[in-house]
Amino acid sequence: MTSRRGEALRGEARSYAAARKERAADTDRWLKDLFCTASDGDHVSLVAVGSLGRGELAPGSDLDLVLLHHGREDVGRIADRIWYPVWDSGVGLDHSVRTVDEAVTVAREDLKAVLGLIQARHVAGDPDLTRRAREAVLAEWRADSRRRLGELRDAADKRARASGELAFLLEPDLKDGRGGLRDVQAMQAVAAAWVASAPGPRAREAYEFILDVRHALHVVTGRGTDRLVLQEQDAVAGLLGLLDAEALMRRLAEAGRTVSHAFDATWRTVDRLVSGPAPRGRRPLADGIVEHGGEVVLARGADPRKDPLLVLRAAAAAAESGLPLAPATVSVLAAQSPPLPVPWPDEARGLLVSILGAGRAAVPVWEELDQAGIVVKLLPDWERVRHRPQRNPIHRFTVDRHLIEAAANAAGHTRDVSRPDLLLIGALLHDIGKGWPGDHSATGEVVVRDLGARIGLNPADVEILATVVRHHLLLPETATRRDLDDPVTIEKVAGTVGSREVLDLLAALAVADGTATGPAAWNSWKAGLVADLVRRVRSVLSGSPPPKPPTLSPEQAALARHGGGAVRVNGGAVTVVAPDRMGLLWSAAGVLAAHRLIVRSAASASAGSTAVIEFSVVPEYGSPPDPATLEADLRLVLAGRLDIEQRLARRARSARPPRVPVAPPRVTLVDDASATATVVEVRAHDKPGLLWRIGRAFGECGLDVRAARVETLGAEAVDVFYVVDRAGRPLSDDAQRALVRDQVLAALR
Repeated sequence: MTSRRGEALRGEARSYAAARKERAADTDRWLKDLFCTASDGDHVSLVAVGSLGRGELAPGSDLDLVLLHHGREDVGRIADRIWYPVWDSGVGLDHSVRTVDEAVTVAREDLKAVLGLIQARHVAGDPDLTRRAREAVLAEWRADSRRRLGELRDAADKRARASGELAFLLEPDLKDGRGGLRDVQAMQAVAAAWVASAPGPRAREAYEFILDVRHALHVVTGRGTDRLVLQEQDAVAGLLGLLDAEALMRRLAEAGRTVSHAFDATWRTVDRLVSGPAPRGRRPLADGIVEHGGEVVLARGADPRKDPLLVLRAAAAAAESGLPLAPATVSVLAAQSPPLPVPWPDEARGLLVSILGAGRAAVPVWEELDQAGIVVKLLPDWERVRHRPQRNPIHRFTVDRHLIEAAANAAGHTRDVSRPDLLLIGALLHDIGKGWPGDHSATGEVVVRDLGARIGLNPADVEILATVVRHHLLLPETATRRDLDDPVTIEKVAGTVGSREVLDLLAALAVADGTATGPAAWNSWKAGLVADLVRRVRSVLSGSPPPKPPTLSPEQAALARHGGGAVRVNGGAVTVVAPDRMGLLWSAAGVLAAHRLIVRSAASASAGSTAVIEFSVVPEYGSPPDPATLEADLRLVLAGRLDIEQRLARRARSARPPRVPVAPPRVTLVDDASATATVVEVRAHDKPGLLWRIGRAFGECGLDVRAARVETLGAEAVDVFYVVDRAGRPLSDDAQRALVRDQVLAALR
């Protein structure tokens, strides 16, 4: 986001800072009255720590209070006369009674206690007692800073592992998430140890915004919660004067990343202190770039104003050496670097590829450039995806962070393609269309044609890049939603990609993109399907005929010879053999659902009058069911002696309903996807027995399921079925097609 746009957004948002201070002042007056009623103030003082101590009291905040005393025998009576009215008011209270020596002793070993006391604020009573306690705690904190700061860092890392990153979660923890309120408070504690500077104005502004979000969340929910869940986000946005939940989460992502960036810089300073003085000298890294003190800095005499490529050389040197860019260097480059000529010279594009080719080391460097506003200057279209949230549970990151993560992953696949430069650039830009309305693949194609020309690619390379962006989802979507044994599937993909070069780029990008998205988007099952699809398409592109549909394996053929029905469970593979009849696939799928197994794919083959169905399954959670029990139930349903509908209805009643409204289901009959069957794509909120209900609807329409591809993306199911009528033919009658669509939709409601 440019500074101008950032200022506009900050002007729109409503701040609750004054309300928090007023609330803290009102609370102070109330506590002083209680204290005066309880004590004469001699050798005793009431001290506020935590949010009250910082003057940041939100509506749902607890009170953290310490009663300090110096030898008062009646201190217990004084404490009771303060604590009980607070409890009676319904306000949460964290309290303690200490002498100064006791406070210092507790702070010496208790991190929470010391963090509160170094920011303690006097409320009532003897101010000298409060001053002595605070100064003693601060003195010990500074004297033992090496050990205590390590403890502080460990606590921050533990919080981050438990709560994730505020900037990237759909439902972030405003206090404990990485980039949240506690990280700023940790930086303030580091500053109190005289080791690093206090948080700067950008971090402080981000902190105030997160406090505002938390304040509004307390107002909306009526309680002191720190997790911003989906169903509260629109209301919180409204209280803050923002347009909607997306605007809120974009601002929050920016704030969280700003805090994280400052937090990392603080700990680099701490690390330098702990490790001792850095070696003297300046080691050359590139033209105009040197290493100094463990950071990448400008060489003496280097002038960004006269060298437009200096910013890219510095970033490439940092990424390739695994060293951070010095903050002062980044500031100079951001302020003084002139725009690159358009189109970029070859050297500039090569430096961009060098940055991305560094892999994981490129991510923090790119973040530095992005925080300073340099990326937007280099690639203006980056503005539209910067800090843009992805309100989808399968995504771990905002759009911009996802793109650099995908590029970092792609660096591990550059030896698998003939054009590693186009792979890295394609990975960086594959979702750039998400900054525009409509299908992001289509809009992305338009954007990268402009960007490709801007960075100096020749027209042929721009065309390849545009094709890669336009079809970056082709392989994973086809592999998981189409029958790979159908020749039409393979021929259509081959016709779309057009060349082995583009196919290889798309294959590598599929892995990089899926891995950057999250475990729900990429796993060994999907990787295997994509690899199988690539192998088949590569064969067609080389001039070989499409592979014939597979025959039964020796194991399947042996089972089929039994004829009467057999079941085999082997890990995640379930084979069902039975006399061929309508509804066999979905009946078996119902049993699998009843045993809490998620069906990933299903395919059937025939041997005379016997059907063989192969299911690929994974447990919904926990350990897989006992194979013997599963086999027994499958045999019962094949014999017509198990009421699977009743079993699934029982499961459905016990299932937790979705916490937020879900989109209505959609059923689409996909034309030209197969010459031998009708392809029906179903998108719906996932719930137990979904495949069984859909299959039963097909059965009621007189259809049989020849094959199924099943995928769950977060809580959404994307299931594709190849269906035929009783004569084994695809559907051609419009009335029958409409009936199928209506019946399946009815089954999903």
